Amino acid sequence: MKKVFIPFMVALCIALGIVIGNFYSKLKTQKQLSLPFDRIVKTNDKISDVLDIIEEFYVDTIVRDSLVEQVIPEIISQLDPHSSYIPAKDLQMVNEELSGSFFGIGVQFNLQNDTIYVINVISGGPSEKVGIMAGDRIVRVNDSVFVGKKITNEKVISTLRGDKGTKIKLGIVRRGSKEITNYVVTRGEVPVSSIDIGYMITPKIGYISVNKFGETTYKEFLNALTNVKQQGAKSVIVDLRGNAGGYLGAAVEMLNEFLKKDDLIVYMQGAHQKRIDSYADGTGSFQNMKMAVIIDEFSGSASEIFAGAIQDNDRGTIIGRRSFGKGLVQKPIHLGDESEIRLTVAKYYTPSGRCIQKPYSKGNIVDYEMDLINRFNHGEFYSRDSIKENTTEVYHTKGGRVVYGGGGIMPDIFVPSDTVGSTKYFTEIVNKGLTYKFALNYTDNNRTKLKKFKSSAELQEFLEKQDLFAKMMLYAKKSGVVCSKEEKDKSKPLIERQVIAYIERNVLNEKGFYPYINQTDKCVQKALNILSK
Repeated sequence: MKKVFIPFMVALCIALGIVIGNFYSKLKTQKQLSLPFDRIVKTNDKISDVLDIIEEFYVDTIVRDSLVEQVIPEIISQLDPHSSYIPAKDLQMVNEELSGSFFGIGVQFNLQNDTIYVINVISGGPSEKVGIMAGDRIVRVNDSVFVGKKITNEKVISTLRGDKGTKIKLGIVRRGSKEITNYVVTRGEVPVSSIDIGYMITPKIGYISVNKFGETTYKEFLNALTNVKQQGAKSVIVDLRGNAGGYLGAAVEMLNEFLKKDDLIVYMQGAHQKRIDSYADGTGSFQNMKMAVIIDEFSGSASEIFAGAIQDNDRGTIIGRRSFGKGLVQKPIHLGDESEIRLTVAKYYTPSGRCIQKPYSKGNIVDYEMDLINRFNHGEFYSRDSIKENTTEVYHTKGGRVVYGGGGIMPDIFVPSDTVGSTKYFTEIVNKGLTYKFALNYTDNNRTKLKKFKSSAELQEFLEKQDLFAKMMLYAKKSGVVCSKEEKDKSKPLIERQVIAYIERNVLNEKGFYPYINQTDKCVQKALNILSK
């Protein structure tokens, strides 16, 4: 019996040993698997810790830098609508918009039928020096075909721009020829103008359109002001419509030209930013020139500082529609990899104490971006009575007039958006860009004849005799857009005016466009009426 029992006990012990061994082996394995997730993280930087853990233990290989590029914008988006993160690869292009110049080939272009169409060659620029002309099509870049659906504005800009002194080979097709002519262009400095135009709109009134507030804006603006004053201007219209802003300093310098000594221009203040006040120093050369400022719903930031200072100091008349409502100040902070955070550090206030920033919810960018659409749907662009002013935020101008806070600058004189002549037909051809495309084609087909005209008035007289509306209707019909007789009669003046304006711009640049379009611009005409009195 013992002989049978002993082997049995030995076998049982071996079996139990195997089971227990397997149990502890699994337990050890489980502990090993859970150990990394139970480790104590000793740093105070939770984001870095999370990235370290992902990089070390995640099931798939990840690129840490790529993950960081996605995380940072998400963090910044939780702050306010205007704090932003700019990756290193985009920073140069973003800064060039306000720097006053960049390095490139010196052309203005449009993508027409998936091909780069040269609208204008900048005088004295690199392209003009080698013989490239308005109307040329760029079809090759460095011996590679550069046409087709994949060609975007962004791709064209990044390709044509580059470091100073670098060369680029362009294959050009010129009207009347099917052959490709090659030009080698050496990239050079190309100026970026902040002033669209400065000219005498009447014998005593100057008109200046400012499209942004950049590094060179004050100098350009001062030159434009001086020119119109030398031509006899006693008053000036400053048009800031569509101007989204830029550098605060440029706006302050420009305002200093108009305001009296010790007039408050603007002040800034934030949780970590002590109040900073900017005052006029009394050296301005245009302190006694009458002025009107035109704004609209796309006038933001520095444009609102300019309009708010003029309004609160009772220095001029503000005309148009309620401005955008951006009253947050961003400070650029450079990061180690040449990227940049533009962090909101303060709010700016007009001289009366108004903060122009419209309401926003942190982290809710969608609702903020929908604000203009909501204002449009509410009827604000067409009726002053539709504007929701915050009458609980009451402020007073230097002369005692009541103004309200709560978002944007409310003009002294409201001018609704012009809808005269607007029909479904007009909307459709505009949405499809047909008036613009037709004007390009017409200019291209008649360039030799049109180049003979040296003034906007001469060119206008010629174009008004060319029955452009009938030609435009045929062009639209080929694109599948037709109109009824009622729509034709109602929209004809508006469409004809828009086509002529585009052709004027194609031939004479802004010196053709603005003198023509301002003849029927209701905001400009209202400003002329006010200043004439």
